[in-house]
Amino acid sequence: MAIELPDPDDLTYLTREQVREVDRRAIEEYGIPGVVLMENAGRGATECIRRSLDANHGAGGLRMAVAIVCGGGNNGGDGFVIARHLFNAGYKPELYLTCDPETLTGDAKINYDITSRMHLPMHDFRSKADVEEKIRRIRDAAIVVDAILGTGFHGKVRWPVDFAIQWLNESSSFICAIDVPSGLDCNTGEPSNSTILANETITFVARKTGFRSENAVPYLGRVEVVDIGAPPEIVDAVLSLDAE
Repeated sequence: MAIELPDPDDLTYLTREQVREVDRRAIEEYGIPGVVLMENAGRGATECIRRSLDANHGAGGLRMAVAIVCGGGNNGGDGFVIARHLFNAGYKPELYLTCDPETLTGDAKINYDITSRMHLPMHDFRSKADVEEKIRRIRDAAIVVDAILGTGFHGKVRWPVDFAIQWLNESSSFICAIDVPSGLDCNTGEPSNSTILANETITFVARKTGFRSENAVPYLGRVEVVDIGAPPEIVDAVLSLDAE
């Protein structure tokens, strides 16, 4: 069945540069710590994921595993927040890391440390052997959360993430992408050499400009926008600045 494109005139779209500017202004001009923005993003995304779990599995979703695949940037940090909130709500999140935890910094490192101290299940997802071994567990998950690559991505997906994405796309699980499907250029909407085919995309603040592209539609699935707590006048100011 064809996916109907929303009317772009009725929606707000941001480029990756505008997203960065929204974050910068929220942090520097309003004093909202970045870790608070990440917390709000992850908590809002969790609410969407729980709705999808309830819709697909009913009460049984609480007894099923949720696989959260995290990269090394802030997108992965969002994944750690989501894992914590799902666990607190009674779900069974399992984390799959495509990066060395020692390389994590900033807000992502803070949230990784929290999930580590909670002793949530964590698995390496950094080699072909890791992926081939762990994909069996992922195929049993009620939902796969894609928190690998975010709005900063452009170009080509590198090994072994490209291999992992291909395996995830071959699973029968419902895939929920965080902010943007990994491998999709959020500015152009062009897929890369390996791009997540999401059933649902939970994006932050506003849709991204690339979402208007027909080439992006098969990868996005249903799109939901989540507020991260940045005052709305920031978005208005950023859009007005670029319109001048």
